[in-house]
Amino acid sequence: MKIDDSVTTKTLLEIDKNIDALVKQIELLSYVNPTNIEEEKARFFASKYLTDPIFKYPNINFDKFKLHRKLFTQPIERIEDEDVRNLYEDVIYTYSGLIQCIENIGNGKDFYFNSLHCFGTPTENDVENAKFILHFEDENRELEQFQPKYSAKDSEIFFKEFSKKYNFDYHIEYSDKISAIAMVLNNVKTLVLNTNHTYSENEIAVLTNHEIGVHMVTTMNGLLHPLKIFSHGLPNNEETQEGLAVFSEYMSNNLTVTRLKELAYRVIAVDSLAKGYPFSRTFRLLHNQYDLDRESAFYITIRAHRGGGFTKDYLYLSGLKKVYDYYHSGKDLSLLLTGKVSIEYAQDIKSLIKKGYAVPAKHITDSYAENKNANKKVDFILRSLK
Repeated sequence: MKIDDSVTTKTLLEIDKNIDALVKQIELLSYVNPTNIEEEKARFFASKYLTDPIFKYPNINFDKFKLHRKLFTQPIERIEDEDVRNLYEDVIYTYSGLIQCIENIGNGKDFYFNSLHCFGTPTENDVENAKFILHFEDENRELEQFQPKYSAKDSEIFFKEFSKKYNFDYHIEYSDKISAIAMVLNNVKTLVLNTNHTYSENEIAVLTNHEIGVHMVTTMNGLLHPLKIFSHGLPNNEETQEGLAVFSEYMSNNLTVTRLKELAYRVIAVDSLAKGYPFSRTFRLLHNQYDLDRESAFYITIRAHRGGGFTKDYLYLSGLKKVYDYYHSGKDLSLLLTGKVSIEYAQDIKSLIKKGYAVPAKHITDSYAENKNANKKVDFILRSLK
């Protein structure tokens, strides 16, 4: 359906364009990753896990107050369609919350409370689900597919080969200053690989399906709409986006019990924030009480405590369960691939497509074509989650 050129539509597109220009500067993951991880890891281990790391963060290169002001002076009251107007009101509040997160990175509780506002915190069910998963035994880690083999530079060829399935281009960069082993920066269409990590065959299979098959797919689809909010993200999109990405691991038969346990440990780590645990106590909870090796425990603890308390990590597991149930109820996953969108706004997305303000997904996650999961234990776990 072709978009009309009425005054009403022009007003909406102008507001959307203004918001797009403002929020291009907001990429939370660009700011919340410490720049001195390895140095602080050595210091923390030398202290016998007692002295909390002191992390440094990148400088913020935008005027925070001016950005807030320009967001809230957008004349959304001129959007005549009530549903669309309400959506943009939600969007503005969401982006404002992200700006507040960024401006408080490294400020302890101030950042933590803004993170709570943006991402929430694990419910009792989330924590119970995590503890349920941790009762299961890992796969045999001695198998060839789990052995570290490839440097970040060596791994690039696998991502490029996998990406031939899709009709889009993106950049690959390297960093020794990220807490994840790989991530997609949406605003600059870039995959970042961690040069401190040596990748196994299983990790490459997981990451290609997760980072390229979903995160890059939704990045590219988001750029195709008349409305640019699909590119920057609808409210609460993180849970759905991470759920879709892990679900791609599942559909491609790469989701393991070990990987599910990693997501469960993240829930436990974020829950420890709500209980007021400092970095060292969260680490010791994972390493001593749950017998997680110290390298993994350190990086999961960083992910939760970076910035002052980053609660987003618990959403991977809850998002996976929601997407798993969504798929098995027979609903259309392609609707959730239209951009950085969330399940809660599924009807809004359909409505925007019908009105010509959005388009159906062009790029579809390759693994979603056929359920290749053969891991019955993983299926049992996912079915059993509350």
